[in-house]
Amino acid sequence: MYKLLLVEDEEDVREGIAQQIDWARHGFEIVDQAENGREAAEMIDRLQPDVVVTDIQMPFMNGLQLSEWIRSRHPNTKIIILTGYDEFEYAQKAIKLHIDEYILKPFSSQELVDVLLKVRGAIEAEIAEKENVFVLSEHYRKSLPVLREQFLSSLVSRRLRPVEIAAKSREYGIDLSGSLFQSSVIGIDHIRTGEETLLAGSAPVSLRDTGDLNLQLFAVLNIAEEICLKHGFGKVFIHRDDVVLLSQTAEKDESAIAVKTLEVLEEIRQNVRHFLKLTVTAGAGAVCPSPSHLSSSFADALQALDYRLILGNDRVIWIEDVESRSGQTLVFDELTQQSLIRTLKLGTLPELKTVVDELFGGLDAGHVSAQDYQIFLLEIVTSILRVAKESGSEAADFIGTGMSALSEIYRFNNMGEAKAWIIEICGRLMDTIASERQSSYRVLIEDAKEYIRSHYEEADISIGKVCQHLHISTGYFSSIFKKEMKMTFVSYLLQIRLEAAKELLRSTELKAFEIAEKIGFSDPNYFSFCFRKKYGQSPKEYKNSSRGG
Repeated sequence: MYKLLLVEDEEDVREGIAQQIDWARHGFEIVDQAENGREAAEMIDRLQPDVVVTDIQMPFMNGLQLSEWIRSRHPNTKIIILTGYDEFEYAQKAIKLHIDEYILKPFSSQELVDVLLKVRGAIEAEIAEKENVFVLSEHYRKSLPVLREQFLSSLVSRRLRPVEIAAKSREYGIDLSGSLFQSSVIGIDHIRTGEETLLAGSAPVSLRDTGDLNLQLFAVLNIAEEICLKHGFGKVFIHRDDVVLLSQTAEKDESAIAVKTLEVLEEIRQNVRHFLKLTVTAGAGAVCPSPSHLSSSFADALQALDYRLILGNDRVIWIEDVESRSGQTLVFDELTQQSLIRTLKLGTLPELKTVVDELFGGLDAGHVSAQDYQIFLLEIVTSILRVAKESGSEAADFIGTGMSALSEIYRFNNMGEAKAWIIEICGRLMDTIASERQSSYRVLIEDAKEYIRSHYEEADISIGKVCQHLHISTGYFSSIFKKEMKMTFVSYLLQIRLEAAKELLRSTELKAFEIAEKIGFSDPNYFSFCFRKKYGQSPKEYKNSSRGG
């Protein structure tokens, strides 16, 4: 089913349209109805409809203003305009806005159905083009020669010498000039039960159903390449089972490249969901000063991607949002040591025991000296202490006080005792990290709520301003805020403003339009509309009832 939002300020007209058509029969589902453009905009951000059917003449934000907003924020959404003969000038403007279809009033149910089927055909044609196996395979074969892909993969898998990078980039015609660089990884999410209906459309064939990871990767790569080409930003390629984005800029501002990278990743995520009916999660690494450091940034990106176990799939995760770091992260070459660090931050106790078994497995096979064995234990403890430092945990809470605690490694009689001790201290550290992470979520949300309560009266307050105050990205804040508060930022801001309005109506003689301005509404009519929708009374009616008059 394709999701459809109906926008019409006249309730009888809106209900008539909704009831006279068998929407499911034609492949559509009305996910909600809106009375005006402003209300519709909030619903579109939340519901992500495939099609919006909207009248032109509406209060607060008319249909063309809404269409212009949709084109700037959700360019893939199809728009059907309902217009009268006396609104021809509006219709001309609709053509300039690239409205998909428009219907002249009065119209019959069949006329609307015919237009809907035409729009559905256009959606399915777009999806079929994106999913065409032959086109995708040919595009991949022609656009990513093997040598170029191997070179780009080597940039993120190991640290290359600058002279080698310069020589190969010239040989393969790859521009790696710039002042700042960043690695990101885009991983395809596994479909969980209950998501299939949400992601499935009416298209006859879906990449989701093929189960072919390589084909899915090529399709995601194709979309990512189109978006990078559109923005003139970044290089994308397949590395192992993920799509990698390399960002570069000549600017010196680290925040600028990070913001642009997050924007491109978010657009890729939305387009993959819309066209392929798949979800992806992206991890963005730290910004680095040269392409020779992209492997470290890529290691950060993989760690950020691991946080989908906590934050959930279908989102963009920046390493700077989820991990505060005062210095360079300790990275071991050995895969099992990297696994230990990831498990400490995100894993479970059974996973920890498996990783520790792997760490000690090599010692069982090799005959090492007592000195080498003690150095090996010190390396493990050092990596554990580094994770504790990065997370802000006190070592004394899980390993003991003073350097004497490290003398524990010299008293073990056998490897079994050492393994048990490592598992014990790691388990305590994992519990501390999990507790501190939840606490940091609560502190972050409380800081945000305090900022909103202090600035709600400003008409231009936005989620961007809040995130700028908190020094975090909007995507990360949105997911945490909704998870902790069970509502969106927009809903919470409206709640705070309306609660303030109630207090002012009870305790002052201010007029409704004065109160609207005082609590941050630029349009007093929209304030009255929101107040009535929330409380079932107009501001004036509420003032009279609260004073017993």
